[in-house]
Amino acid sequence: MSNYIFTSERLGFRNWTFNDADPLAEINNDDDVMEFFPFKPSKKDTQDFIYRMQEMQKEKGFCYFAVDLLNNQELIGFIGLCQQTYLEDLGEFVDIGWRLKKSIWNQGYATEGAKACLEYGFHEIGLENIYSVAPEINTKSELIMKKIGMQRIKTFDHPKLADYKKLQSCVLYVTSKN
Repeated sequence: MSNYIFTSERLGFRNWTFNDADPLAEINNDDDVMEFFPFKPSKKDTQDFIYRMQEMQKEKGFCYFAVDLLNNQELIGFIGLCQQTYLEDLGEFVDIGWRLKKSIWNQGYATEGAKACLEYGFHEIGLENIYSVAPEINTKSELIMKKIGMQRIKTFDHPKLADYKKLQSCVLYVTSKN
């Protein structure tokens, strides 16, 4: 596929198409994938997400990218960067995040993809700092943050998760351009 914005050894990163709605909805409907989220997105939520990511890519040059396996062009979820504003002490900040289908977990794709996105963010977009947030109980995501060289800044109560006590306490990590 020639429409990749960038690639890593095994992954291709691209903007979203509406053909991605069904496979992403399937990923979003997996109980294990969505364990640390307050709800599973509906099909409409998934379509809205794709539209927001397409617009962010046009406007900012980044988004939570659609990620394919290069060997078969299968969509396995997303890894990428997203503009956020929900932390008052940071103002606007760029978050790195991921959501991948369960069948490809524990094969290093999240770590590989996150490292590629950091490179892209720092060297192609010119970002100085990239942050990552996860519920404190999501130790799998926190492990990836550590593997990609991020440093823990603090634990905080996420303002958008006030109604979800199990998820409200979150960790904030950061890494900076070298």
